[in-house]
Amino acid sequence: MFRQRTLSSLRTQRAATGARRALVGLDGFVDTIVTAVGQRRGPGTDFTPIATITDFSKRLAGAAGKSTNVEFYPTMEKLGGNGPIMAGALLANGSAVTYVGALGHPNVHPVFADLAKRAKVQTLCSAAHTTAVEFEDGKIMLGIMRSLDEVTTAKINEVMGADNFRKEIEAAGLVAIVNWTMLPHATAILRDLADHVLPKLPKAPRRFFFDLADPEKRTAEDLRAVLSVFTRFEAFGRVTLGLNLKEAQQVFAVLGFAPVKEDEAGLRTMAMDIRKMLAIDTVVVHPRESAACAQGDQTYWVPGPLAEKPLITTGAGDHFNAGFMTGQVLGLDPEGALTLGVCTSGHYVRTAKSPSLDDLETFLANWR
Repeated sequence: MFRQRTLSSLRTQRAATGARRALVGLDGFVDTIVTAVGQRRGPGTDFTPIATITDFSKRLAGAAGKSTNVEFYPTMEKLGGNGPIMAGALLANGSAVTYVGALGHPNVHPVFADLAKRAKVQTLCSAAHTTAVEFEDGKIMLGIMRSLDEVTTAKINEVMGADNFRKEIEAAGLVAIVNWTMLPHATAILRDLADHVLPKLPKAPRRFFFDLADPEKRTAEDLRAVLSVFTRFEAFGRVTLGLNLKEAQQVFAVLGFAPVKEDEAGLRTMAMDIRKMLAIDTVVVHPRESAACAQGDQTYWVPGPLAEKPLITTGAGDHFNAGFMTGQVLGLDPEGALTLGVCTSGHYVRTAKSPSLDDLETFLANWR
């Protein structure tokens, strides 16, 4: 079985692989996790939540031409953003991390204090804010992100110095630039890396990871432009593009492909067709229930350990990405990397904690 194969490979490769170092960026959010109150009976948690996004949409639709009040009950304030969450998951599994992003100004925001203790951090500007409304069938992210306009190449060079930024990239075996959608200048930053920074670095077995983060609000032209930039990074290492199901469908459509079913065959098709069109090393597609990837001329698929009642869902995709990329960096085969991804996410949604490699070994051994 794939679980036993992955467990065996993980035990072998983690012992044989040396120190792992990652550079991650460039966003940063303060996340407030909330529940939408449906019927309140008393103070505090004495209420019935609005269970699904469908029910929530009906509540909002009923207010058209009138008005309504929806209470959000806060359950947690935590660090957010694709980058900080992925960085935290990489730290938990033993990687050394340099994080560059919007972590607060003039000082690092308190929600990032633990990240700042465990990683080398460079904060560029104030963090953005998200109110994450969690439902049984998904989540709605309400964001205030004007500060991310300040994340530019010029700002990175001002805060870090161009030479120091280049040295951090040179030292990293994994470079993960995520949350493209929310970063207005991300494409320009990536172009600058491809034009001026990476050509000056010595050859190294480096991996690049890119994540779009729901590009629905960006134009098709913007999306096609950044996809073409991802392709350019193959000249300097091996590129992985990580996509959840919705993102994969959006990319698939903007590249001109007709829709496919949301089953195993459809996931494999999307991953392979996108990979071939972009001419990059790996494309991974991860819905909630499973995950697929394409590498070379092969596709791979594994089911996920779906949690019926997860403790938390915000950040699950970022944990999948951290697990998958850890698998790639450790040298696991694509099936093993997928399995490490779904287990990292599965552990996180059950515990609200990022797993160590020891935790993942235990999770794999007990997964039935």
